[in-house]
Amino acid sequence: MHLSQGSTGGSVDVAAAQRIEGAARGLLRGIAQLSQALFRAGEFGLTRSQVSVLDALESGPCRVTALAARTGMAQPRVTVILQQLQEAGLVERRRCADDRRAVETSLTAAGRALMERARQRMAVALLAALDGGVPGGVDDPERAVAAARSAITPLVDALLAQTTVVNTAETEAS
Repeated sequence: MHLSQGSTGGSVDVAAAQRIEGAARGLLRGIAQLSQALFRAGEFGLTRSQVSVLDALESGPCRVTALAARTGMAQPRVTVILQQLQEAGLVERRRCADDRRAVETSLTAAGRALMERARQRMAVALLAALDGGVPGGVDDPERAVAAARSAITPLVDALLAQTTVVNTAETEAS
């Protein structure tokens, strides 16, 4: 990734763009490492893809196409994962009431419980790491986690807004 022009086509300070690029790489690496460590701590007993689908279903019943969009996976892959999760008793699939051709998937009580237990294990692991795993420790683990979330939120919001603008432009062009 190299930034030489802004989104409006104007020039960008190349040195500033390079500093942002370097910081973004470090941020992405750090987020990936944190995500991997928390996933391991969660002890889900599932693949990351399966957990991603369960996570996407926590907000409510969903069709396969919407799950594919939410998770960034191909629709056939989501279908296979849903079959695996259904066999494990973690999701249930039903015909939509308003469109009998479509199928909606939702979490079962067992699926919700699995996610809750795993998230509790993740929180305990994070707290334990912040209390004693960092040289010198962290005085206030709750504040440290809140600060991290506050730092990431504007980045997520900006990227989601940009994605919405791009998707709207693509829809209007077609």
